[in-house]
Amino acid sequence: MRVAIIGYGRVGRALARLLELKRAGYPFRVVGAHTLRHGTAYDAGGLPVEPAWGTPAASVEEFLDRSQAEAAIELTSLNPESGEPAISHIRAAFARGMHVVTANKGPVAFAYAELMEEARRAGVEFRHEAVTMDGTPVFNMVRHNLPGVTVTGFAGALNSTSKVILEAMGRGLSLDDGIAEARALGVTEADPWFDIDGWDSACKAAALANVLMDARTTPQQVERRGMGKLTPERLAEIQASGKTVALVSRAKRTSDGVKLRVRAEVLEKGDMLAAARGTSNLLVLETDLMGRLGVFTIAPGLDQTAYGVFSDLVDITRSV
Repeated sequence: MRVAIIGYGRVGRALARLLELKRAGYPFRVVGAHTLRHGTAYDAGGLPVEPAWGTPAASVEEFLDRSQAEAAIELTSLNPESGEPAISHIRAAFARGMHVVTANKGPVAFAYAELMEEARRAGVEFRHEAVTMDGTPVFNMVRHNLPGVTVTGFAGALNSTSKVILEAMGRGLSLDDGIAEARALGVTEADPWFDIDGWDSACKAAALANVLMDARTTPQQVERRGMGKLTPERLAEIQASGKTVALVSRAKRTSDGVKLRVRAEVLEKGDMLAAARGTSNLLVLETDLMGRLGVFTIAPGLDQTAYGVFSDLVDITRSV
């Protein structure tokens, strides 16, 4: 399958390395890569991991037209206010009969139902496994392994930056010290307050609810209360009482629709959600037929995000 990558940062390079490593068993070929910073590159025979960049395409539409790919990989940065321009990139690919895989939370958090309908009308596939828990199978697990199951709610500790900061503050360091530790690990958003105030968690909650619960919501509709007012002194008091704090995303199906919230919660230290440490993430699903079941990932990185995209490409080839 010929693929074109829109946005070629660290995840794009990790994906290119993985595709090269697995090419013998999975013959995907990167025939185009487009980035605003470096330019655009094409090669019908397959680009190397480090392409020779040329003049940037005038638009994503021009890039997709020239690439002649069968699938587009959307890896641009998240816009937490609207999900654009990633949503428009995906629509441009659908309009050209291309399947799409994205690791960008925005399109799934803001326009999932609409994009799925557009993909259906175009006769193509839309996948997004890497948008909430890197490569950990969540959406594909439910799609393939839980037939007939209704997801009635979920709870997750899904934001790595908040965990790193809380652990630093638990050692008596300041919020700013915790931010510095998270930055050193490379897990923060460009603005760390996007993590601290719960916006990243709200985007992930909206994405999960849209896919698993047909919520048709946006991050702005998630009730949100971050952890910015928490101090090391207050956290020490909580820990002295045998409890801890985590930034938790929750969803619940009610008679009035799906209710979503993100909040810094005080948890018992033995609570399952308190077990996710550092950059690890944990999600527990509430279901009608399988009760509570969960998935977790331990210290994921770029390679795991790239694998989530790779697994979606494989899933598409099995579906068409």
